[in-house]
Amino acid sequence: MRFSPSRLAEFDGSYRFLKTPPDSPAAQRDPAVAERVSEMLSTIEREGMSAVLRYARELDGWAHDDVEIGAAELAKTGDKLSPELRAALELGHERTSEFARRQRAHLVDFEAELAPGLVAGQRYVPVQRVGAYLPAGRFPLLAGAFMTVGVAKAAGVPTVLACTPPGREGAADPAVLYGAHLSGADRAYVLGGVQALAAMAFGLLGERPVDMLVGAGNAYVAEAKRQLFGKVAIDLPAGPSEVAVLADESADPVLVAADLLGQAEHGTESPAALVTTSLQLGEAVIAEVDRQLATLSTRDIAGPAWRDYGSVTWAKDAATAIELMDELAPEHLEIHTADDDMYLAGLHNYGSVFLGRWSTVAYSDKGMAGTNHVLPTAGGARHSAGLSVSRFLKPLTYQRVSREGTEQLAHAVETISAYEGMSAHGATATLRLAALREEGQA
Repeated sequence: MRFSPSRLAEFDGSYRFLKTPPDSPAAQRDPAVAERVSEMLSTIEREGMSAVLRYARELDGWAHDDVEIGAAELAKTGDKLSPELRAALELGHERTSEFARRQRAHLVDFEAELAPGLVAGQRYVPVQRVGAYLPAGRFPLLAGAFMTVGVAKAAGVPTVLACTPPGREGAADPAVLYGAHLSGADRAYVLGGVQALAAMAFGLLGERPVDMLVGAGNAYVAEAKRQLFGKVAIDLPAGPSEVAVLADESADPVLVAADLLGQAEHGTESPAALVTTSLQLGEAVIAEVDRQLATLSTRDIAGPAWRDYGSVTWAKDAATAIELMDELAPEHLEIHTADDDMYLAGLHNYGSVFLGRWSTVAYSDKGMAGTNHVLPTAGGARHSAGLSVSRFLKPLTYQRVSREGTEQLAHAVETISAYEGMSAHGATATLRLAALREEGQA
């Protein structure tokens, strides 16, 4: 999430950087990671489950032969949680599922007669098998199952597998597992990293290979998804989490600073950007971020992220601020202004937008807002949307032509095919015209 120097030339004199990242390169693929992932995928595809278990022991310290969690055990994972955490997870599941169901209700099959004798239609058919990766590293992302497993189930996917790595104690995080249970995972496994994605993609878990892999993860997980794409579908190419705030003089610098740090906390390469029409606000936010970092328990993560990838940009007016934000195309976008709807109407490039001072990205991150937090990064919002029910549905078309509609269609196809030189195409139409004439003479 950076400004392109060539595009910035168009804004000459209409903006000013108050804080810019150093000249360090943007987060990018590590060749060593790509090579290691390629080696692991090849080994697992060749050797099967024995290689999966070998990597599980080597990389995750897994000490058992079976990686599956039985349905009864999965259902009891909520008993290990505090009542407050259990209730919060249940609320997040309920909100995310409800939003997904409403999305599905608005994706409707249709059929129409385009011309006499020509009927065409579309059916939304779910992907049949999905594999969801549920990360649980330093920060277990408890809402991950809501966004992947739960949304796939709302789309009507018959089979959803869930994999999550073991923790330091040798067992999977019970809160992550309870989220998978609430979301309707059909089978769950204690299996992490590249080996988890490979096992699901290659059909090594007692199930046929999945058709689609979804879910966040570290650089190795992201690279494995990238290399497996084509064999399976994926949700989105993953990059470091991003946040941008578009604000004017009415914004509260304390809230803006807190929300920037809230996403910088995801990782030391997570960009956080402010675009503002107020010089005073921009300077106040820079000072406030430094003040909040001093007491933040995750300052060892958020601090380097802000230092190396944080930016504050002043824009001379609202129109320039909108253009600059569209150029950034952030994953998460917050709008803190006196006229949020005006700014929203002018914006085109963002993963998900949070309107007003009472909205914050964390509400979506934890599943409370209902919307999906699997979103495009690294400028992907210029051309792609985030994960939703529609990603798990294939809009499949069909057509039905009657004898009455044949003549007009066939003559046109004969003409086009003759121009193209595709005689076999033309013959399919010519033969039907001949059959039509024979029927008429009978």
